[in-house]
Amino acid sequence: MDISKIDILNKKFSSSLFGYKKQDVEMFLQELADYVGTLAEQKMDLERSLKGLEEKIQEYRGREEILQNTLVTTQKMTDDIKSNAQKQAKLIIQESQSKAEDILRHAHKRLAQIHEDISELKKQRAHFEIKLRSIIESHLKLLDSQDEDNLHLEEAESKLKFLQKA
Repeated sequence: MDISKIDILNKKFSSSLFGYKKQDVEMFLQELADYVGTLAEQKMDLERSLKGLEEKIQEYRGREEILQNTLVTTQKMTDDIKSNAQKQAKLIIQESQSKAEDILRHAHKRLAQIHEDISELKKQRAHFEIKLRSIIESHLKLLDSQDEDNLHLEEAESKLKFLQKA
């Protein structure tokens, strides 16, 4: 039974000689009590339901806070990992550049040494060519002088043959 405020206010009891009929009033009070009892039970059920929902909301808020903390921690960790990776990358690049510079320096030294060696070999070659020319020229002179000597010897032999014939 649904009793509204208007129903209660508009409720008319039959009157008797001494006032309202007791039976009508008691019946109305019984209906009102039943309805109020039902409302009280519904209220208690709603309060229990509300309490359960509030507990769930608290639980969800707790979970949300944990998730937010986890996200913040994860973001910090990600930032730290990125920062460390960038530092390591810079160190690797610096080491690589240093090694490359050392290799280039070594290569330049080696190149300079090779140029010095080539210059020295050119000097030795030029000196060798000069000595070889000198030896060849002296041998040519020796051969020329032997040719002259052979020519003189042949002249002397021919004179000797002429004199022997004569």
